[in-house]
Amino acid sequence: MKNFLRLGIIFLVAVILISLIKPFIENYQEKQKYAFTVDTIDGKISKEDFKGKALAVYFGYTYCPDVCPTSLSSLSQALNSFTEEETKDFVGLFISVDPDRDTLQNLKEYTHYFHKNFIGGTSSKENIDDITKRYESYYKKIPLENSAMGYSVSHTSYIYLFDKEGKFIAKVDHFSDPSKIKENLAAILK
Repeated sequence: MKNFLRLGIIFLVAVILISLIKPFIENYQEKQKYAFTVDTIDGKISKEDFKGKALAVYFGYTYCPDVCPTSLSSLSQALNSFTEEETKDFVGLFISVDPDRDTLQNLKEYTHYFHKNFIGGTSSKENIDDITKRYESYYKKIPLENSAMGYSVSHTSYIYLFDKEGKFIAKVDHFSDPSKIKENLAAILK
């Protein structure tokens, strides 16, 4: 009977310890999943640099003829429905998956065209591959015969939203209308 009681106490302590430790482990895993470091015209940035700011991350490329401009326009339109005061602590980060063509200067100009709070960054193919894999995103170069562009880039189109503590809040696809994006932005702009 003593052994049964001892095993019961050990089991109870183990359950309590697991319950206490689990949130810390999950938080660490989420931080690792969404961590990134990319280059911008103003230097290297990482996700940790956005503590205290709401953040939207989007993967694309500046030569994209339709999906990227549509997504960035939708995000911009949703942002414009808030006051400047409400969006002062918001950053939209466009991460280029085409570092061969997208220069840091081009990324700055491209992103600012859509909204003043948007910035552009990119990195080496290896780093972008790692980041997109962890974000469960996808891209692939597609050769274009007889085209001045030489290739296109097929890619998923999601806006990843993070609150001011850096916690992942939502993954919004580019088919969402600005009212849905606005609803999600309201949650992270608090």
